Amino acid sequence: MKLFIDRRPLRIPAFRRLWTASAISAVGGSFSLVAIPTQLFTLTGSSAAIGLSAVISTAALVVSALWSGALADVMDCRRLLLIGNAGLGLTYVGLWLNPGSVPVLLALVALHGISFGATMTTTGTAVPFVVPAEQLVAANSLNALTRYTGAAVGPLIAGLLIPIVGLSTLYLLDALALIIVLWAVAKLPAMPRRGQRVQLGEGFRYLARDRVLVAILAVDLAAMVFAMPVALFPELAEQTYGGPAGGGVELGLLFAAYPTGVLLAGLFSGTFSHARRHGALVASAALAWGGCVVVLSLAAHLLIAVLALVTGGAVNFVLSTFRNAISQVHTDDALRGRIQGSLTVVLMGGPQLSNVVHGFGGAWLGAQWAVGFGGALTVVAVALVLRAIPDLWRYKSP
Repeated sequence: MKLFIDRRPLRIPAFRRLWTASAISAVGGSFSLVAIPTQLFTLTGSSAAIGLSAVISTAALVVSALWSGALADVMDCRRLLLIGNAGLGLTYVGLWLNPGSVPVLLALVALHGISFGATMTTTGTAVPFVVPAEQLVAANSLNALTRYTGAAVGPLIAGLLIPIVGLSTLYLLDALALIIVLWAVAKLPAMPRRGQRVQLGEGFRYLARDRVLVAILAVDLAAMVFAMPVALFPELAEQTYGGPAGGGVELGLLFAAYPTGVLLAGLFSGTFSHARRHGALVASAALAWGGCVVVLSLAAHLLIAVLALVTGGAVNFVLSTFRNAISQVHTDDALRGRIQGSLTVVLMGGPQLSNVVHGFGGAWLGAQWAVGFGGALTVVAVALVLRAIPDLWRYKSP
């Protein structure tokens, strides 16, 4: 059994190109995640403008995910990926050329959401077409490792570059990175689909009829909505762990701990590449994540809190890897794109809803009580899902 990263999917030229495109996008594309809110706050002096941009981006991404998922079932996925990445490239060029108009910036945020939703959904749809079923876990592990590495490294690089090259140059660097991405996508084999009438609601109807997919969706939503207390990190850092107002080392460690755990698990992903009890691993990881969050709520010292979040990041890597593998294998080929689009909508909405839940919960109960209650609620919710749909625990890979 392999201990470290299972690199077998990288021997497949088509997946290697798809993974290369994702890796470049994960790092280079994350520059805009820092640049856009920074520019908005600089131009308006208001955090409300950043909140508005998040609403616009999320709404655009949801619509795009549904449409692109439906289109991925009736047309060539490679063409959709080219269109989505070209849209991202044009967005970055527009952001670079924008003289400082807030309405133009918000319009480009919407275009970014549309393009990102298309590429995210279509990439998830394309993976099962280029990777054999027995390597899907390894492929999803590689993609997750890349995504979280980009999320951790990209903003750090962006923060270092802003004082040197300026804010607008980050957009240009993103655009240049997309040239390499478009080249990698263009080299993919054609993935033609049978033409049929596009029905946006079919993905949700299919999900509702499949007990295993309903179960993994419910488990994942419980883990994200009840036990993702990112919104409370500033309060915990300042009031529980003695950090300075406005952020400091304590806040940075809390934010860095979770992705660190994800990266560590990714480096040792070969330990579960050949596992067959995918359903039990998804459920166990969700239960473990809820437990980690309970420990976080009880942690009186920062070191214990950081260790709880690192462990939580590791188990969430397992959760996301096997969730993706189950949804990809357990889905009818004719509906794969629509299912992926529906999952994207739900999974992207979960963290946003979590911020709302924990924001109000923290104000009502206090940060530590809200975190602990969320972790305990996750454990209870996952246990109830397993009781209602025992098919999930019994599910094994084909």
